[in-house]
Amino acid sequence: MNPKDYMKILRPKQWVKNFFVMLPLFFGGELFNTQALLSAVITMLAYSFAASSIYCFNDIHDVSDDRRHPVKCHRPVASGAVSIAMAYGMMIVCFILSAVCVALLPDTALQTGGVILFYWLLNLAYCAWLKQHAIIDVCIVAFGFVLRLLAGGLATHIELSKWIVLMTFLITLFMSFAKRRDDVIRMEKTGEAPRKNTIRYNLTFINQAITITASVTLVCYIMYTVSPEVISHFKTDYLYLTSIFVLVGLLRYIQLTVVDQRSGDPTKVLLKDRFTQLIVLAWLLTFLLIIYVL
Repeated sequence: MNPKDYMKILRPKQWVKNFFVMLPLFFGGELFNTQALLSAVITMLAYSFAASSIYCFNDIHDVSDDRRHPVKCHRPVASGAVSIAMAYGMMIVCFILSAVCVALLPDTALQTGGVILFYWLLNLAYCAWLKQHAIIDVCIVAFGFVLRLLAGGLATHIELSKWIVLMTFLITLFMSFAKRRDDVIRMEKTGEAPRKNTIRYNLTFINQAITITASVTLVCYIMYTVSPEVISHFKTDYLYLTSIFVLVGLLRYIQLTVVDQRSGDPTKVLLKDRFTQLIVLAWLLTFLLIIYVL
């Protein structure tokens, strides 16, 4: 019994995705509101445990396919390091921990918990059936990040703008298509589809989808920075300068996807690619400087 195997099935590295819960706080200018920050952190933990519960179910459901996959065959359930019964037990425990975190929210437990429960049920359906359908699969992944925003907004009493919702959906849709490109490349090399729906994608379609979503994401962000309501809210018209980092970030991710073929795991890209980290840090610091200092 190796503790590392149990950590692998929970995938704590993927919890970085749940920082999207903090975005309403950041874009709402309430990052230093202690009570709102505490609620956002609790919500992020609740989302992380719910996500780990889903990862357990996914590994159980996909065990047969994973055993035939050159990389996923090393997952704990597929390799036999963690039994299916134990994986179910971990799934239930993580769900309970998520519910406990939600219960700690002072006055929005019902609403925030409802969003997380919907996310959990939607992703169970995704793992069991919906991910078999091309285009629907990436849209559900992107919608999952919008639900993270919604939960963060409800927990902190911050109303979401249409811009943050659109940008979140678009950027995560872009990254989801880039991830599917990795599957298409593997299918062309091995002659076997890593996913059942991979046969409904090809490089021409994926490349066009990546280009379209990246372009619309950039335009949406620029429109956000120059929109009258945003300028009025932050009392500055310099936000458009941060568009430079968004453009460079998108280009870098496309380079990693098309040239280096390293888009199979977006979380790994964020955690390991120094160029991407520098771009994100520069954007973050510039945005912070403009809205909180200037």
